[in-house]
Amino acid sequence: MEWTDLQYFLAVHAKRSVGAAAATLGVNHTTVLRRLARLEQEMGVVLFERLPGGYAITGAGEELAAHLAGLPEQIDAASRQVMGLDLEIRGAIRVTAADTVFSALLMPYLQEFQERHPHVQLQLMMNNAFSNLGKREADIAVRGSNRPPENLIGRRVGMIRTAPYASRAYLARQDAGTAWARHVWITPDESLSHLEQYRWVAANVPADRVRARIDSLVGMVECARRGMGVAMLLCPLADVHEDLVQLAPPLPLLDTQIWILTHPDVKRVARIRALNDFLYERLSIDPRLVHDGGARR
Repeated sequence: MEWTDLQYFLAVHAKRSVGAAAATLGVNHTTVLRRLARLEQEMGVVLFERLPGGYAITGAGEELAAHLAGLPEQIDAASRQVMGLDLEIRGAIRVTAADTVFSALLMPYLQEFQERHPHVQLQLMMNNAFSNLGKREADIAVRGSNRPPENLIGRRVGMIRTAPYASRAYLARQDAGTAWARHVWITPDESLSHLEQYRWVAANVPADRVRARIDSLVGMVECARRGMGVAMLLCPLADVHEDLVQLAPPLPLLDTQIWILTHPDVKRVARIRALNDFLYERLSIDPRLVHDGGARR
């Protein structure tokens, strides 16, 4: 038996009328009749006698109603309790992002969120690959991508920009007006070949001018600060360091969209929804990003 069929039975029992039961349930007359017929067929008994003046409950119907007495209230109470527990902002939230996104954008906001919700435990996973949100490897992903996975839902909060930088110490050792091809460079290594920065360097920087290759955009900032060469750096990572100088305006080709992503199955979990909305509220006005009105998917 399905619980919804029993609800129809109880409504007719309480109202003694199919029409009144239908109005209470917000369905049409024929739906109530169909559900009653299915319940009687499954149980193999007649629950109501169809009389000219309405429906009269049978002995079998009275016995069923007695067994179900108080059950709707118990189910409603249980639902309210479970929903109430879920509405509390507590429990673990797994957040995945690249080290650059954590360092350049997220950390202050995650700290603020946890101060607001001390019963939340944040599990932070720094990696450059998309964790499988469908398998609950993570609950929320904050990713830089111009092509986010189709199976995830999310909101775009802005774009992160990239420009060439070098340290003041490095520039002091160079002749004024040194051409791009004469600088020494710090570049991403092949593990970051999916990035536009990697492709730009491959197309514009002679291989013999590469001083260091590294598998971290955060690491590239540190190399540049040490005067090891010029690097295409994320502006939010580089601009906080006074010893770094931006050598040219950001390249639009290297603009990367920032998305807050989650799986449809968990988007209504209270703690996940709370962090998702909080990050969107903060990042969508973050001055370190370029904003274009955002998008949903």
